[in-house]
Amino acid sequence: MNKGWMISIVSSVIIIGAGLGGYTYINRTVPAQLTTKPLLAVTSSSAASKPNSLKTIIHEAQKKVVMIRQEDGILGSGFLYNTSGDVITNAHVVAGTKKVEIKTADARTLDGTVIGIGTDTDIAVVRVPELADTKPLSLAPSSKADVGDDVLALGSPLGFQNTVTTGIISGVNRNLTIDPYIYRNLYQISAPIAPGNSGGPLIDASTGEVIGINSAAATESNSIGFSIPVSEIRDMVTEWSAHPVQNLPETASTDTGADEEQLSLTDEGEYLVSYFYDSLNARDYVTAYSLLGSRWQGKLAYAKFREGYLNTGTVTVDRISSERSGDQAIVSIRITAEERKDTGTVYTSYQINYTAGYENNVLKILSGKAEKVK
Repeated sequence: MNKGWMISIVSSVIIIGAGLGGYTYINRTVPAQLTTKPLLAVTSSSAASKPNSLKTIIHEAQKKVVMIRQEDGILGSGFLYNTSGDVITNAHVVAGTKKVEIKTADARTLDGTVIGIGTDTDIAVVRVPELADTKPLSLAPSSKADVGDDVLALGSPLGFQNTVTTGIISGVNRNLTIDPYIYRNLYQISAPIAPGNSGGPLIDASTGEVIGINSAAATESNSIGFSIPVSEIRDMVTEWSAHPVQNLPETASTDTGADEEQLSLTDEGEYLVSYFYDSLNARDYVTAYSLLGSRWQGKLAYAKFREGYLNTGTVTVDRISSERSGDQAIVSIRITAEERKDTGTVYTSYQINYTAGYENNVLKILSGKAEKVK
């Protein structure tokens, strides 16, 4: 047997030995790392599947979109666009006022001050000091959107916070006038725009960048919407952020999208619990944990909370309802949890009752009790 054959045989033995060694190591160590216990409503399972990119884009965008409300109940949306805590919205959402209420995705209620507003362009900027240094949404560097591009419209239509509608750009360079505002070079979109959507971002579904500001609906059915391209307002909002306007021009609200909507405590409780599960499905454990009340967090450290969900797959909300109990909301929810065990993947249903209430003026999930549905 020549020297070359000997070297080949020895090399093969080494490779096979290494493979067997690795296989033995994995079988001994990995199962031991997949034994976390159930927390809250979801039982342990194997390694969680990676959320798809569209879900990730939506979840990350939702955290930067806010609901804007005036004292008289006029409602709209906006989104964080810089690290100074500045929120872009429509002028008609904040017309006639200097101070507005900002509600964030994680249910915080903050004060906002209008620092710039258009008189013929339906754009305004609201400064929210408590959002300073928060990572904002990215504005598209240029308007390259074209007919057929997939888009996401985010906002609070009819008061339903953090709603996402999907569609395409169905037209470009549209012009219209809704006194006192003049709209030029608009994107026409198939994503529905309803009262409360105004001021929310229009997002490129492939990049997550903001390409427009949702501003108006064209029909009573709201089946056609219009969005102002970022390129049309970039210089204006940048100037207002750099040099806030002290004496705002007089403006009046219009019916282009603003509406009066009053959310009940039960509505807000249902939103909070749904957002909790949205965050878990996006593997955003920090946000999910932040929605729990201080007493619950005091009994459950973040590390243990996160550990309990690392091996959980997708959780589907089957139904949700709520009722008021004093100054709290009792939210009943039924979920189906994907559980990947050593024996395979199983799907288990749970019925959970959560209690939601305010802690230091912030709505939190105070407690929860779950039962497995047989």
